[in-house]
Amino acid sequence: MSVAEIETPLLPIRIVPDPVLRKMARAVTPADMDEVRALIPTMFATMYAAPGIGLAAPQIGRLLRLVVIDLAPEKVPTPLVLINPEVVAASEETATAEEGCLSVPEQYAEVTRPARVKVRYLDEHGDKKEIEGEGLLAACLQHEIDHLNGVLFVDYLSALKRNMLLRRLAKDQKGKAARK
Repeated sequence: MSVAEIETPLLPIRIVPDPVLRKMARAVTPADMDEVRALIPTMFATMYAAPGIGLAAPQIGRLLRLVVIDLAPEKVPTPLVLINPEVVAASEETATAEEGCLSVPEQYAEVTRPARVKVRYLDEHGDKKEIEGEGLLAACLQHEIDHLNGVLFVDYLSALKRNMLLRRLAKDQKGKAARK
């Protein structure tokens, strides 16, 4: 049975300007591991239902350094759990790609980041791991780790582009609320 098939309750995803999205998440400690292991299936279910390819714990209101990623949920699911992830190396070469975010729904913008990164983290068993990524994986790793530091992809945009995008989001959210 895959993570996607597990019957799990979904959690509400926090939307900008929710203040929790701007807070620094705390490191997961050994005492937190049972809670984190219980949270992982719920985070995957919430991410898949959204649908998205990455979700950080602050996006569901939990200020823990926990990220789930699956770049291929439609094809062969490849779930990845990162606890206390940190970028330990980044290329000088950059790549620009369109990014979106479940906490900034239906808004997209070109973001420039290091093209390749190496990330050190713990898996759900508490084992130390490293992953190297480029392309979509590199962007996703950096995007989700940014969430743990209270940073959103819109922070990489010029003030003009960021304000236009956030105004459009606020207008869309107001329209959705009025239709409910």
